[in-house]
Amino acid sequence: MQRPFFSFLKIKFLCALVLLITMSCSSHKDEIPNPMVLWYAQPASQWEEALPLGNGRLGAMVFGNPAKERIQLNEDSLWPANLGWEEPEGNKDDLENIRNILMQGKHAQADSLFVQKFSRKTVVRSHQTLGDLYLNFNHKQITEYKRTLDLSDATATINYRTEGYAVHQKIFVSEPGQAIVVHIRSDHPEGLNGTLALNRPLDEGEPTVTVTAKDQHLVMHGTVTQRKGSFDSKPQPILEGVAFEVKLQAQHEAGKIKSKKDTLHLSGVKELTLYIVANTSFYHEDYIKKNKAQLSALAQQSPTEIETQHRSAHQNYFNRVRFTLDSETNWNHLPTDQRLARVEKGASDLGLQELLFHYGRYLLISSSRPGTNPANLQGLWNPHINAPWNADYHMNINLQMNYWLANSTQLDELNTPLFDFLDRLLQNGKTTARKNFGLRGSFLPHATDLWAPTWLRAPTAYWGCSVGAGGWMVQHYWNHYEYTLDYEFLKQKAFPALEAIAQFYSDWLIEDPRDGTLVSAPSTSPENRFYNDQGEHVATTMGSAMDQQVIEEVFQNYLKATAVLNRETPLKTTIKNQLKKLRPGFVLGSDGRILEWDREYKEPEPGHRHMSHLYGFHPGNAISADKHPELFAAVRKTLDYRLAHGGAGTGWSRAWLINCAARLLDGEMAQEHIQLLFQKSMYPNLFDAHPPFQIDGNFGYTAGIAEMLVQSHESHMLRLLPALPKIWKNGKVKGLKARGNITVDLEWKNNQLKKATLLAAQDSSILVVIGEQRQTVELQKNIPYIWKAK
Repeated sequence: MQRPFFSFLKIKFLCALVLLITMSCSSHKDEIPNPMVLWYAQPASQWEEALPLGNGRLGAMVFGNPAKERIQLNEDSLWPANLGWEEPEGNKDDLENIRNILMQGKHAQADSLFVQKFSRKTVVRSHQTLGDLYLNFNHKQITEYKRTLDLSDATATINYRTEGYAVHQKIFVSEPGQAIVVHIRSDHPEGLNGTLALNRPLDEGEPTVTVTAKDQHLVMHGTVTQRKGSFDSKPQPILEGVAFEVKLQAQHEAGKIKSKKDTLHLSGVKELTLYIVANTSFYHEDYIKKNKAQLSALAQQSPTEIETQHRSAHQNYFNRVRFTLDSETNWNHLPTDQRLARVEKGASDLGLQELLFHYGRYLLISSSRPGTNPANLQGLWNPHINAPWNADYHMNINLQMNYWLANSTQLDELNTPLFDFLDRLLQNGKTTARKNFGLRGSFLPHATDLWAPTWLRAPTAYWGCSVGAGGWMVQHYWNHYEYTLDYEFLKQKAFPALEAIAQFYSDWLIEDPRDGTLVSAPSTSPENRFYNDQGEHVATTMGSAMDQQVIEEVFQNYLKATAVLNRETPLKTTIKNQLKKLRPGFVLGSDGRILEWDREYKEPEPGHRHMSHLYGFHPGNAISADKHPELFAAVRKTLDYRLAHGGAGTGWSRAWLINCAARLLDGEMAQEHIQLLFQKSMYPNLFDAHPPFQIDGNFGYTAGIAEMLVQSHESHMLRLLPALPKIWKNGKVKGLKARGNITVDLEWKNNQLKKATLLAAQDSSILVVIGEQRQTVELQKNIPYIWKAK
């Protein structure tokens, strides 16, 4: 039967409508914003808006300016000279004198002598910027601008139209290729026209580099100097430090590139690819030859191969963990800075909390890879010749916080730069321990730099004269073993480190004549002071809480290590006896708070940013809600007091509070400080604001989120969702790691755990705690254990 014509039209219309709807849905799906992306609708106007890229050693900050693009460059070994300065003049007799003065209650005099005898006061060295690449295209009439950083493939892109024509820019830093790669394509009929230039800031008005252009290459040579850095007014010798070369190679399609003195000039170029390599005398005796070899190796590959290898190397780390929070409202369609502005005004944005968690992992992957230096105070990204706090390695929490997330978020290998660096420090620290203190073992200071000096260096005792750094740093060796159960690591690296620090502390302890206990002396609580009986602001005492907690932890971990390795040592017997007399690190004051010093002193800064007297609670594991309820309650009271007096004023301090709140099993408290971190301590590019920028807050935040979801610090116990905020109603996480080399996947709905999968790398028995439920679980090697809610 022949169909009427109108029926045919109706069918055709319906088919077209279905096709249109399908295309619309498909298009809409494609336009759903990627939750792993930071994006902005305008170029960066300041450094704290630029987007970070890195391969562990090389770094870049991308501004995305169509008129004058700036890509700020970094390399992790750019430090002033290793002058080989002599250790401070202090010796064992000076140490005994200070201790006698302390026993007389003369804290101010002890402070002064500690600095005078044991601190190097004249020179501070700073990590420095590598320089800047400028792409001057002077594009105008900019529309449809978008700047992004995709955390999942470690690539920054800038897309816009100039005079109506599309321009696409892509930048990444390849770890396999050891190069910064920039690719720019223009649809403009006149192509890309402008200049490329390399430059570096002056050092106190003096040039620091020479730049030449030849055969489509830019070459920048320099040697690090530092004309600032004294604690006093004495002029310092200007000696050459690390030497370096940056080499840029330009490739293009269509148009021309001409070399003119120190600049490359482009005319009519349709596609431009830049390969930027940089090497230093720290890593390579012939760093210039190394640059040539790297560029030559890149030339043997296609751009697609280079990008594919880059992405694969990054995702090998990044894809191990997934974390998703379901939200009724998705704000991914808004630029990241606008989302941050909403939160600052009081809104909640679970997607932004999720994004910042992944950002911390991204930043560690980008600033700490095997074979590089560890992440410093700014990770890798530093635009200065004289950086804030020298972008160095502070070891009274900052360097440690940088690596809190490594094991718990399955980035174990990224600890390698830290351990390699600490091995150098521990070796140098043996000389300092022997020469300056007349003791065995190794001593680590509160701060150091690329060359791993181990003498104290500060003009004041309260922020410079701390003896707890060694113990805090070797905690990372022990934690790494507990997470990985790597026997060879324990035997070859962790045990020698633990033994060196344990030996030092064993020799360092003295008997307090007031009560006969063993104490650390002179002792401080990092960067904090108290009022003595004379009303003076002083720092040194007999056995600060942190020092006592650190020493007890080192001793206990050393004994555990000897048991695992079946070692019998003279030190083991000594330490067992010393532990019986060691003054407890947790002592309660009259108001129920944990004392920070040896006695109940008044504090000039009751809201101080450091919470060092809670070291044994977090990042230590000396206090358990089950076994130490009184101390557990005292921790909360101590934190409440700090906060009531304005505590957590810095980004990293707030991140520490998130971790402490998680350990208190208080998800609402943790969420409150997550919100405050976003509101008070976050730059537009999501860098943590001390202020200024310090990367430890980013790393500490990610560690805190992991701590809210999984806790394994209590012996043979695994807590699942121990600090889940109500606002995290539905979500899932995959790939977190617990001590005992256990991988954990979780899924929850309506704030209740629905499914958990535990995968152990060896047979083990563990107590699993889910809210009020407790169950001992027998895990079998490489066989998933699946728990489901009834």
